[in-house]
Amino acid sequence: MTIKGENDILSILGEDIPLGTSKTINFNIANLYTSTKVEIPIIIERSKKIGPTILITAGIHGDEINGVEVVRQVIAKKINKPAKGTVICIPVLNVFGFLSMNRFFPDGRDLNRVFPGTKSGSLASRFAYQFVNEILPVADFCLDFHTGGASRFNAPHIRVDGKNEKLVKLAKIFNAPFTLLSKNLDGSYRATCAKKEQDILLFEGGKSQNSNRDIAREGVLGVIRILDHLDMLETSFPIPETISNTIVVEKSFWIRAKYSGLLHIKIPYGKLVEKGETLATITDPYGKMRHVVKATNQGYIINVNEAPIVYKGDAIFRITTQLVS
Repeated sequence: MTIKGENDILSILGEDIPLGTSKTINFNIANLYTSTKVEIPIIIERSKKIGPTILITAGIHGDEINGVEVVRQVIAKKINKPAKGTVICIPVLNVFGFLSMNRFFPDGRDLNRVFPGTKSGSLASRFAYQFVNEILPVADFCLDFHTGGASRFNAPHIRVDGKNEKLVKLAKIFNAPFTLLSKNLDGSYRATCAKKEQDILLFEGGKSQNSNRDIAREGVLGVIRILDHLDMLETSFPIPETISNTIVVEKSFWIRAKYSGLLHIKIPYGKLVEKGETLATITDPYGKMRHVVKATNQGYIINVNEAPIVYKGDAIFRITTQLVS
């Protein structure tokens, strides 16, 4: 890995941070209507030894609590204090959305669809612009934590572009239960990093407005593995034993509801199911209709819609159809 942070001084948002320093910088782009400041804490830990700079972020969508919890634990357990190099943690990027448990910025825009942003655009676009131009350039490697939207519960996984062999290898080192090979979406943080040839892994796990202990654990363990790989992990942290290797998914699709009604899930996320296996039932509220949702093929269930009711055509389960051997 090419190291940008080989200088003794790290400059970020107009502040100089020398080696061996712990520092929190508050990033502010706009106040609330009441003129109250909304500050985004950037927590920086620098070793006395030169090394890579790792940027760890969460909360691009304000209602994605699991990702915030992963970064919180990384800080609370002092995993972010590196043996060499620098770890920058931003647990909540979209503080505006976090305050109201809303996915979006106050301007109604999805922050993860406006990167790299513009200097004079909407609030979300301006924020993305400042982040990309004032914070991202100092990083050698990025880890970004997300959850499933609304009631869709994601099995813990890393998303990478399958054409980027380096990132696929890093995803295997992170070793989440699953690794999904997926194209970068236009306007996303991940796509912007790709255009700048910036290495990034995107972690997905759990669902919005929900904190799941098992999901957070997978995220924290992945951070430990990556830091260990980069020789940045303090020796006091045990390296998690590898029980099984990440399952690399090349293709998957959504099983959709054929009827509207009450949804009753019968299987856990992450399960390997057989073709024809019962996944859920859909019933009407009156006890007259009961439809059985069955697996269309053998595959792993990597996303479950945990909504109590569904409409005809709603996505219920995302099932893998092709794995990388």
